[in-house]
Amino acid sequence: MKARENAAAILFTLSVVDENKVTIGAAGAIPPLMLLLTEGTQRGKKDSVTALFSLCLDHGNKRRAVRAGVIPILMELFKEPLGVLKNEALAILAILSTDEEGKFAIGQAEVKPLLFMVIKWGSEYNKKNAEAILRETYGITMSDIRN
Repeated sequence: MKARENAAAILFTLSVVDENKVTIGAAGAIPPLMLLLTEGTQRGKKDSVTALFSLCLDHGNKRRAVRAGVIPILMELFKEPLGVLKNEALAILAILSTDEEGKFAIGQAEVKPLLFMVIKWGSEYNKKNAEAILRETYGITMSDIRN
């Protein structure tokens, strides 16, 4: 486990460089990072979610992550009682909502109720991500919510 967690931290560091994002994603790093999100220690999960965030900034990696099944894993992180990685999970969902396959997968995950809760009680950062997901995935704007 320690080696997997260290690898996730290294992948995050390497993925800061845009050219590396493509190489890392194409090499198949996304599924092992997702596995670490479900099986790792808190430190491993943090390194993994941070690496996934960075990798998903590349369009091709958005699709790789969606096709590998990242949406349900992010939803579970978002629902965890302590919600330690809620901010990161929501930020990745916002990134994925800008991709057609991501929009579809998010729509299938029935996230609207959670997003409305975030808009009502979340931090400003999380509210902005929730608004982005609602707008990109469902075409719902803040004026729609207020009305």
